Amino acid sequence: MSGNFVDTNIVLYLLDDGSKADYAEAILAQAPRISVQVLNEALVNCRRKAGLTWQETATFLSGLQALCPVESLTLQTHEVGRALAERYRFSVYDAMIVAAALIAGCTTLYTEDMQHGLLVEGQLRLVNPFA
Repeated sequence: MSGNFVDTNIVLYLLDDGSKADYAEAILAQAPRISVQVLNEALVNCRRKAGLTWQETATFLSGLQALCPVESLTLQTHEVGRALAERYRFSVYDAMIVAAALIAGCTTLYTEDMQHGLLVEGQLRLVNPFA
């Protein structure tokens, strides 16, 4: 099992050209974990921002699922996420991703959106790979 987890923003760089896409590819080559929340957010961004068709989006998400083990959203994820949102002032959506990473036992969450270097619950380090 990978000790790494990836936030949606890192996944979405796969759709870009440039150095951030290269970093994202290198991170995803390590088979980090993702959550259903990441898949949902990627779906919205593929359709709205990237302008992909439903078929292109499905292909992208299928490829992502083939690379990365996916953590389900559960009542436990919701409860832990809610507590994290309050304690750390994360957005609800970010808190659900952090919760999924914690529950999966991960030690690193690659994210560009949250505080680089923050150690959550003494277990999960938030890492901006572009910092």
